[in-house]
Amino acid sequence: MTAEIQLRIATLDDAEALFPRTRALNDHEGIEISDAALDAALRQLLGDASIGCAWLIERDGAVLGYAIVTYGFDLEFAGREGWLTELWIDPEHRRGGVASAALALLAGELRARDVHAMHLQVRPDNPALRIYERAGFTTVQRLILSRRL
Repeated sequence: MTAEIQLRIATLDDAEALFPRTRALNDHEGIEISDAALDAALRQLLGDASIGCAWLIERDGAVLGYAIVTYGFDLEFAGREGWLTELWIDPEHRRGGVASAALALLAGELRARDVHAMHLQVRPDNPALRIYERAGFTTVQRLILSRRL
C-alpha cells in the first residue's frame, strides 16, 4: 500500500483543495473556528515553511486527504519536534490503509527536515487511535493543557 500512496508538500496553490477538508475535520471534531480565521491560518502555514508543512496524500495524482505538522523545539528531543495537528482521509478512502501508509511516509519526510519526535493529540474514543498505536505512537503520562490567548 505504501508504494501506491505519495505525499506532496502543499503550497498556496493547494489552499482551495485543502480548505474544505480542514473545514470538514474541524466540524467533525467540534472545533469552532470561522471560515475566515481557518483560511487565514491555512494560508499562513502554506506560505511559511518555518512553522510547519501540509502534505497532500495522493494516489495516482488524486488527492485522498492531507496531513499537517507544525514545529516546536524541545531539549528533551534534542531539537525540533513536530505536532501532527491534522490527519484527514476523505471518507470514501478510509479503512484501506491510506492513513497508515501516509504516517509511514510522513516519518521519513520529518526526519529529512531534522525533526526528532512527532506528537499528536487524539480523543480516547476516536477510532483512529488504533492506527496511531500501530504506527508506533504511545501514550505519554503527561496531560496536555491549553489556554487560548
